[in-house]
Amino acid sequence: MLTFLRVGYILWVALRYRLDEMVLSGLQHPWAHALLRVVCLGRRPHRPRGERLRLALETLGPIYVKFGQVLSTRRDLVPTDIADELALLQDRVPPFPSDQAAAIIEESLGAPPQTLFAEFERDPVASASIAQVHFAVLHDGREVAVKVLRPAMREAIERDLTLLRALAGLVERLVPDGRRLKPREVVAEFDKYLHDELDLIREAANCSQLRRNFGPDTGRADLLLVPEVVWEFCASQVFTMQRMRGVPVSRVAQLRELGVDIPRLARQGVEIFFMQVFTDGFFHADMHPGNIYVSDDPETLGRYIALDFGIVGSLSEFDKNYLAQNFLAFFRRDYRRVAQLHIESGWVPSTTREEELEGAVRAVCEPYFDRPLAEISLGQVLLRLFQTSRRFSVEIQPQLVLLQKTLLNVEGMGRELDPNLDLWQTAKPFLEKWMHQRVGLRGLRQRLDQEASQWAQILPQIPRLAYTRLNHPDPGPAMRSELERLRRAQEGANRLLMVLCGILAVGLGVAVWALTRGGWV
Repeated sequence: MLTFLRVGYILWVALRYRLDEMVLSGLQHPWAHALLRVVCLGRRPHRPRGERLRLALETLGPIYVKFGQVLSTRRDLVPTDIADELALLQDRVPPFPSDQAAAIIEESLGAPPQTLFAEFERDPVASASIAQVHFAVLHDGREVAVKVLRPAMREAIERDLTLLRALAGLVERLVPDGRRLKPREVVAEFDKYLHDELDLIREAANCSQLRRNFGPDTGRADLLLVPEVVWEFCASQVFTMQRMRGVPVSRVAQLRELGVDIPRLARQGVEIFFMQVFTDGFFHADMHPGNIYVSDDPETLGRYIALDFGIVGSLSEFDKNYLAQNFLAFFRRDYRRVAQLHIESGWVPSTTREEELEGAVRAVCEPYFDRPLAEISLGQVLLRLFQTSRRFSVEIQPQLVLLQKTLLNVEGMGRELDPNLDLWQTAKPFLEKWMHQRVGLRGLRQRLDQEASQWAQILPQIPRLAYTRLNHPDPGPAMRSELERLRRAQEGANRLLMVLCGILAVGLGVAVWALTRGGWV
């Protein structure tokens, strides 16, 4: 019942902000235009379509705001006026009252903000779909940013997730490709990440891990700046971190005025993404422009700054190796290897003809190579690959949905920074180097170093274990004798069962004959 009420509310919001007019006006069909004239009844919307869509998403709640944030980075798929308006959702969602924020801080940390901090700005500096941020100064003089979770967020998200689960079940049952797309598993994955984002202690831990991955001893500190966590002022609803100063990555003109090398910045963004995915297996998975800044400090000018660590992704060694081989095969135009990898991994049925899958992948990807990023839409490539996958019954992998979404965000930011960035050529050298380190002598040495501590405990035990095993009587003859005994017993039981079935059949036959004889008499 609640689900039906929620559907009714969504339809009411859509009609209130005249989203029906947006949909029908975009359809090139006579029936759509006729229906548009009927539903409009001579009324025209008073606000631009982008503003109406933004307000509708804000009204519907955090999940829909997240959807709008992703759309705002896809200017190749979304009209400019809509993308500009949706970009406001990245850090300009209407804030909740500051008194509520102060009450949440006091409840979580045991004291009001005026006591905990030397200075606390009551007006939030940024407000997003899940939380809002206030600047503050600690008593020791450190400047910090205090992130406070929105009130009643868990209830709002559970309500929308219930609807998504119901829709996923309908898709799986009614849509021909529903079972292959695994919609319920995808929603479950989305559910997990949203609930992770509601726990700010988990977000603080993610921030700490990412900072460690790009620390001074990693040789990557000049690529990405990550704030330091102030753990004594963190709780499940409050996250306090070092204040970072920079310019949003979407303000390209301002970055140029500061002297930032924009093409280099675009290349480094792609490299940072692939480094997180394939080297660390731990990546920032909410990389829209509202969460990515560029330092304007003279000492760190041009370095990326990562913010908002509520959603991160992680990959197993198998996933990393499989994805890296796929990317490299694409970059080298080795479509036969792509087909082999899909069959070996079980993504397509083992009966799939390798040459047919190879030809289908080639037809999708070949037209997009040797073009600048301005002429390539990864969204269109993925869409065509998806359409092709239906022919070969490719199964969607839910654990990779987050990675696909992040890759689209990275492409959107790269397009804004440098339309001539060649995504393929930027990523290919990194992946080749990464694969060489894994399969070469250097990779072997690294893996031996990782396993050394475990082998140091096992190796001294090997002589004793070998001696014990050699002195132990061979169980083979006894096992064979026991198996032979069991086989003879089974055969005897089968013969007895056949005899009993025969006797039963004869008895039934006699009974039937006696009954029929009595009937004739």
